[in-house]
Amino acid sequence: MEKIAALLAQRATVGEPAEPRPLPARTRGQPGRAVVFEQVAFAYHTGGEVLPPFDLTLVAGQTVAVVGATGAGKTTLATLLARFHDPTHGRVLLDGVDLRHLTTADLRRAVVMVTQEAFIFSGTIAENVALGRPDADRAEIERVARTIGAHAFITRLPDGYDTDLQAGGHRVSAGQRQLVALARALLADSSVVILDEATPSLDLPGERLVHHAMNTVLRGRTALVIAHRLSTLLIADRVLVMDAGRIVEDGTPSDLLDGRGRFAGLHAAWRDSVA
Repeated sequence: MEKIAALLAQRATVGEPAEPRPLPARTRGQPGRAVVFEQVAFAYHTGGEVLPPFDLTLVAGQTVAVVGATGAGKTTLATLLARFHDPTHGRVLLDGVDLRHLTTADLRRAVVMVTQEAFIFSGTIAENVALGRPDADRAEIERVARTIGAHAFITRLPDGYDTDLQAGGHRVSAGQRQLVALARALLADSSVVILDEATPSLDLPGERLVHHAMNTVLRGRTALVIAHRLSTLLIADRVLVMDAGRIVEDGTPSDLLDGRGRFAGLHAAWRDSVA
């Protein structure tokens, strides 16, 4: 009880704005929203700068993959865009609006993050997909499942979309859990998607299914993809290579492969490992 009381007493690290601003209206067919990191720096309260000051612009509709060693700052970059934290310095803009000026509801509608863990909650498959947009009807849920490529495995379950899943989703495979998470993101129909790629533990058929689903979710949206496997770079328009919190390379996959930098070295090591 003491631990629960202490948790409930915690103040949110990111608060609601005193004077919220709306996002500019999107025109029909507009590809995502522009994202700008403007002189952003970040350090945890425990000390130590994680991200030194940097500028970065993600063009609306662009898929940007982020690669680098563990601890390079990839996840911190993503969590700043999702506003799990606020920058220590500078600001993150979505179509020109500082994330700190958006209500949490507006931000969560505009920016969706699919994590590597793809958690499944206790309830039916349909209820798990509907977390992306709770007011969606069954027809919409089934539509996104078909689009993602999840419909086939769902209909093979004992009760189809009404199959009750235990917390953690132990009744379905890792790849199937990820398909459910991607279906949620597609149902949410957000303009910006953050994707912590979740194919490291999948076999080849499962990886292909998830990559197809990733392509579907990212199409027509601004996307930041944390890439654990370099095969994911095939879906990226642009690659950022991070090291010690800094963006050390930035370019198209083909341009970086033609050079002699870190990305070319990472790709050569990956190619040798699968040869």
